[in-house]
Amino acid sequence: MSTVRSTLASIDDLAKNVAIRDLNASFACTVGIGSNIWDAVTRQPRPAELHPFAAVKGAAHTAISSPGDLLFHIRAERRDLCFEFERQLLERLGGAVSLVDETVGFRYFDVRDLLGFVDGTANPVGSAVGASILVADEDAAAAGGSYVVVQKYVHDLRAWRALRAEQQEAIIGRTKCDNVELEDAASGQRSHKTLATIEDESGDAHEILRDNMPFGSPGSGEFGTYFIGYARRLWVIERMLQRMFVGDPPGLHDRLLDFSTPLTGTTFFAPSASLLASLGSD
Repeated sequence: MSTVRSTLASIDDLAKNVAIRDLNASFACTVGIGSNIWDAVTRQPRPAELHPFAAVKGAAHTAISSPGDLLFHIRAERRDLCFEFERQLLERLGGAVSLVDETVGFRYFDVRDLLGFVDGTANPVGSAVGASILVADEDAAAAGGSYVVVQKYVHDLRAWRALRAEQQEAIIGRTKCDNVELEDAASGQRSHKTLATIEDESGDAHEILRDNMPFGSPGSGEFGTYFIGYARRLWVIERMLQRMFVGDPPGLHDRLLDFSTPLTGTTFFAPSASLLASLGSD
């Protein structure tokens, strides 16, 4: 565990070492720590809502729970910077970790997913970002950190493309070409856009930051979306998944799931940079 602690404590220096090679490439790495190792790695109070990803089983589809103790969300405008950072990172960690999943994503045209729709339209912007994703005074020990939920979805593109554009738009809740929001069907079937919008009992909306990335390989027939959701309150993402997989009302699940299957589901907490840096002082 000492190797993991010392590596996480030096993650900022490692990131700077790679980022300096091209300051215009917007290199960044976010570290997430899973519930099962939080106590041993950080020796700090647990974030109030941190627990393993809870599987969500609906009548037709299931959001599975999969293992994962550490998350490294590495991104840049240049793939070689990500590669070099990952190489140095895994060299430092050595045999202290074993790789569970490695997914390389990419930007697809004007931030579209492989289904052809703009992804991330509902993301907060400006000063609303911090208020939506960073824990504050409600959990002082975890302040400055964020809950992170990741799911790796694969798409049945052949079945999806067999639908008319109007059918696809009804499922997503937006027009495909110009991303205009649409009303839900009178039948009561809610769109993905509506089911992913979360309000509390007072009617106040709670936003999350989606940093989803398309991934895939045409040669192997794999096409997917890697969902990465950052949230100030974990219950917001959990309620969103309940609405998608169970349905609202129950039984009317998100029809996007008829074409997109989750292969993983893991929850992490991304602590503040200062907490990570403190791990080096035993």
